[in-house]
Amino acid sequence: MVLTVAHVAKSYGSRSVLRDASLRAEPGQLVGVVGENGAGKTTLLRILSGDLRADAGTVRLDGTLGYCPQHPVLDEELTIRQHLRLFQIAHRLSRLDRADNLLQALGLAAYDQQPVKTLSGGTRQKLNLVLALMHDPEVLLLDEPYQGFDWDTYLRFWDIAHELRTAGRTVVIVSHLAYDTHRLDALYRLSDGRLHPVPTTEAQR
Repeated sequence: MVLTVAHVAKSYGSRSVLRDASLRAEPGQLVGVVGENGAGKTTLLRILSGDLRADAGTVRLDGTLGYCPQHPVLDEELTIRQHLRLFQIAHRLSRLDRADNLLQALGLAAYDQQPVKTLSGGTRQKLNLVLALMHDPEVLLLDEPYQGFDWDTYLRFWDIAHELRTAGRTVVIVSHLAYDTHRLDALYRLSDGRLHPVPTTEAQR
């Protein structure tokens, strides 16, 4: 088992966001979590990443973690290449081969000397994804990872996701839209503060 979430609860004051959220994710699985805006998806991912403490319940995550938040946390003045070097130091990577391959796959290589402040929202999101993946983590938590992507990049994202699955990585993809659920191994719908398993063949009905 790589990721186990059991009976997680979280409230903000009197507002209960998560009441009894549970899920399991195995090595080599693509797991989707869908829900309406405001359902608590980002709160759940922040708890799974360790960025936020749950009020109750347990989270067990075995392995290295990559986290791609919905809103990129980037330095406006740094270039793409400078971001890669900064994260290279943080992750103690000897080389940037994987990062460079991801830049090529997502069509970012031509922009690697441009500062973030000159990039479009979709291009920033691509960089956000590269930074989450570049150290080859065993568990990926992706919050609306393809937001702002054009169709070709959207398809490249799924190619990368399936390569990760083949490599035995665990990928949790959070979105408010239940598109391409046939690509997933497991799907949960977050509503009423709980995660409800949904057969992927039924998700688009």
